[in-house]
Amino acid sequence: MADRAPLLEHQEGPAVALPTPAPAPAPARVPLPAPAPARADRWSPGPLPPPWVADHAEDDDEGEARGPEREEEEEEQVVAVFVVTFDTRAGNIVEWRLPQEVDLEGVEFKSMASGSHRINSDFVYFRKGNYFGMACFANMPVESELERGARMKSVGILSPSYTLLYRYMHFLENQVRHQLEIPGHYAQLEAFYEDKKGILPAGLSSKGTPTSLQPIHWLPTVNKYMYPEMKITHPAGCMSQFIKFFGEQIMVLWKFALLRKRILIFSPPPVGVVCYRVYCCCCLANVSLPGIGGVPESKPYFYISVADIETLETEMSFVACTTEKIFEEKKDLYDVYIDNQNVKTDQEHLQQLLKLNSADRDKFRKLNDQRQMLLYSQEVGGDCSGSEEDLFIMFFMEQNNRIFQMLLEVSACQDKTLTADHVRSMGLDPQGDRIFLMDLLEVYGIDVMLVIDNPCCP
Repeated sequence: MADRAPLLEHQEGPAVALPTPAPAPAPARVPLPAPAPARADRWSPGPLPPPWVADHAEDDDEGEARGPEREEEEEEQVVAVFVVTFDTRAGNIVEWRLPQEVDLEGVEFKSMASGSHRINSDFVYFRKGNYFGMACFANMPVESELERGARMKSVGILSPSYTLLYRYMHFLENQVRHQLEIPGHYAQLEAFYEDKKGILPAGLSSKGTPTSLQPIHWLPTVNKYMYPEMKITHPAGCMSQFIKFFGEQIMVLWKFALLRKRILIFSPPPVGVVCYRVYCCCCLANVSLPGIGGVPESKPYFYISVADIETLETEMSFVACTTEKIFEEKKDLYDVYIDNQNVKTDQEHLQQLLKLNSADRDKFRKLNDQRQMLLYSQEVGGDCSGSEEDLFIMFFMEQNNRIFQMLLEVSACQDKTLTADHVRSMGLDPQGDRIFLMDLLEVYGIDVMLVIDNPCCP
């Protein structure tokens, strides 16, 4: 299966409500590498709002805003805007940035993934210290010996949180096309930064060392009011296509994600769709029960390169993707390695978890049955109140809650004994999931005695 095939092409889900200027027609959205709409490339202050605001207005018109009980909307904050180019002599370089004092060391490799010269366009999510970035890349043929027949650039932004970055994908796509066609003209990017800029923290400045870092925004605590936010983060269909791509293997990924393992996904470019898989892997481990804490966060690192090796060496848990095959040899950096649809681990005690058992297959059947019921209700009954994204996220969260609810109840009992019947009631296989359960108890520090008969004993 082609790596790009399973995921939809740059489709947006519903957006949260956002105060905007008077509504204006949204620009035509033409997939790269076609030329960008004139208005998006030639915006200047006037009666029409800038193109990034128009994108919000269109999303709001499409419908679903956050639930009324959600008290406040996450603050939009762009702490840096930049342009990266490929120089035939110097390689990847940052050609322009705002603010000037921002430390963007390494961003030239994060925003233009290794191997990108083979494709026409792409996008990428990444981490830079305590901040998240998104960049859009494009490759345009030119008649220039100096540029060796191709001009390649990326335009990107940095923010404290990745959940709102997707709002600006179309603007960044248009801007990278603008930079390819008319290099060196940054007025629109300057206006964008002035409109969206946040306070540059000390930790991101090239002058001095960090004194205090703002808290990093990982995947937020999940509740029913946050799903619209998830849906604007990535294209509609992201989670459902992720599960279609991996099939029953999704149950293997679910266990590794819940155990907070270091998961690395390899794929050749384009890397944008693979960044979505990083996000989806993190969603598999959501738990909404109180009292489940004290474990490493499931951190979405998104795209990484060899420049990130030193940072990864200190991480206890993460999910990341790369286009660099050399990572496969760095076995001390990861617990689980995914190459296309092949999930593997070199750690002997984890290899048992690669095997699907009857309970795994039963859960996957139930997941597909629920999906078919949803599609039927939408097609026949016209019920559009639910989505596949809600269904998949809720399915795994409820499964996780079910497991931890039982474990917490048993740990509160006097004898603290977890029996085979308890395990079955959690939707697990008493024999096939024994190692998974033992690891789960250790990772989350739950005081329970696992008493399950060994099938080898009489």
